[in-house]
Amino acid sequence: MDDRALAGLNWGRSVLGPDATIESLAGDASFRRYFRVRKDKQSWVLMDAPPDKEDVAPFLNVRDWLDDAGVRVPHLVAHDSELGFLMLEDFGDITWALYVQDGHLARALFVDALQQLHRLQAKTPQFSLPAFDMARMRMECDLYLDWYLPLVAGHTPGKEERDAFHAGLMPVLEELLGLPRTPVHLDYHSRNLMLPDGSVPLGVIDFQDAVTGPVTYDLASLLYDCYQDYAEDERRRWSQEFFETLPGGIQADFADFEVWHRALRLTALQRHIKAIGIFARLAHRDGKRQFLCEIPLTRKHLCEEIEALSVSGSANSLLLMEPACWQ
Repeated sequence: MDDRALAGLNWGRSVLGPDATIESLAGDASFRRYFRVRKDKQSWVLMDAPPDKEDVAPFLNVRDWLDDAGVRVPHLVAHDSELGFLMLEDFGDITWALYVQDGHLARALFVDALQQLHRLQAKTPQFSLPAFDMARMRMECDLYLDWYLPLVAGHTPGKEERDAFHAGLMPVLEELLGLPRTPVHLDYHSRNLMLPDGSVPLGVIDFQDAVTGPVTYDLASLLYDCYQDYAEDERRRWSQEFFETLPGGIQADFADFEVWHRALRLTALQRHIKAIGIFARLAHRDGKRQFLCEIPLTRKHLCEEIEALSVSGSANSLLLMEPACWQ
């Protein structure tokens, strides 16, 4: 047990009592770690957010806002911001991804996820969320250039290629920037939606990076999930259901469902470019090699979007570059 884990155990015992025990849980794509704390046949989740690397304030602010909005987020039992420890309700181990992997139908999950997403978008927080703006989108696309291409595809792009890549993607990013803006979870997908006690309502986690961004973003994260491969007709069905239940003011910004769905897929395209870069960075900078295994499916989605949207131009040669090295 390292020093942080031991400190977390001692803090957990100060909250729950001296006989509490601790065990490690899977981490996420950040410096945060999670532990399960047990006592008297009950369990809680301890978040370890080292103060020199992670600020728990955004998590606490976003948790309170989503709770007020009617989104099923973990109850907060206790926290110490200076130490970087939070004690949270335990949603268990069954993610959406594991649930469908075990052969269960996802219909009830989609129904609940869309309902909760509508609540999230409808509730304006009482604090300012960061903006998902052009600078951020360009920075995210640069992850692909800086990490995936040189370290996975084996190609280091020069200045002319980078400039052409940016120019080719600019029409996509400008279109996304022009979409109606709502609060955005930012990682609303099958690994961050849990089934407490194996049933809905879904428990929503990993929400601390929420932003204000395109109304399509979270639905794109869900339907064009990097970790799932749904049939396109199923995606379209849920996309249309969500579109038809949007507030009238937002729905009116789209001429019809086809315009909406195209915007959804454009959003997924930008997200997949980012995700491929992040997976490569996690593997090569942070030593989380398992994320290399997520690249093939994400690339499949990206290639399908380029084809379906008839995206052409100077970015395509780099976007379609296949992996060459997995070391």
